[in-house]
Amino acid sequence: MNTKVTIAGVTFKNPILTASGTFGAGEEYAQFVDLNRLGGVVTKGVSNVPWEGNPTPRVAEVYGGMLNAIGLQNPGIDTFIQRDIPFLKKYDTKMIVNVCGHSVYDYLNVVERLNEQPVDMLEINISCPNVSQGGLAFGQDPKTAAHVTKEIRKLSKHPFIMKLSPNVTRIADMAKAVEAEGADAVSLINTITGMKIDVYQRKFALANKTGGLSGPAVHPVAVRMVYEVAQAVNIPIIGMGGIQNVQDALEMILAGATAVSIGTANFTNPTVTVDIINDLGQFMVEQGVQDIQELIGAVTS
Repeated sequence: MNTKVTIAGVTFKNPILTASGTFGAGEEYAQFVDLNRLGGVVTKGVSNVPWEGNPTPRVAEVYGGMLNAIGLQNPGIDTFIQRDIPFLKKYDTKMIVNVCGHSVYDYLNVVERLNEQPVDMLEINISCPNVSQGGLAFGQDPKTAAHVTKEIRKLSKHPFIMKLSPNVTRIADMAKAVEAEGADAVSLINTITGMKIDVYQRKFALANKTGGLSGPAVHPVAVRMVYEVAQAVNIPIIGMGGIQNVQDALEMILAGATAVSIGTANFTNPTVTVDIINDLGQFMVEQGVQDIQELIGAVTS
């Protein structure tokens, strides 16, 4: 039975990854799961300088998931290189570094710093607000997303994934735009913009007013978007959004995802990634599936 998948020349032992921002660099979860069993760890977003993130409160529970407005708080690339890369290199798993920025320069600065580091891939978070365009996310405009992709393609020595925002009219257009400029893969979906109001205090639940909705509530939307993108591009897709169990993961794979990332579920079940890996193997045995490739994009009409 073969569970290996390959994305841009990088082979993963299985298609189960962690979603950026929900797993750190793995250190918090190493006591719960054997990181060696994971297909890969996608790190929390890394910027060229430390980011403090948004004011609190910045997390709220909602129906079917959670809202977060963390604001990509992180200690910056220097600390990441000194602390997190050495930690992950102790494990037999692939390392995908999520990169964030408020300008094209920010992205390129981090990409360049990582060029000589022993990482496997990069994931470029284009849901970040573009300060030069009044805060509009890079991933909400095809031309801007294409420009960022083109500049990273020129510089990066590592294969890279463009992480797409669902807060657009047609996500397939975004995927085609970044594919045309050299993206090796796309990942989707990032969180959906939402809001929660405390009716008793008559105030917003989050200091930022809005936040990113994640969890089971977004899963059907994510599956639909993965399918639409799979019909539009020829590069691999990493699917994510509300995956709680192996059935959810398989929906993404059948819709066209080569791999999947597990996010919010890590907060309620720290062993969920390994649980899904185990259940995937059992499913393949029960269904007589010899190779995971038989399932990728199997639902086409």
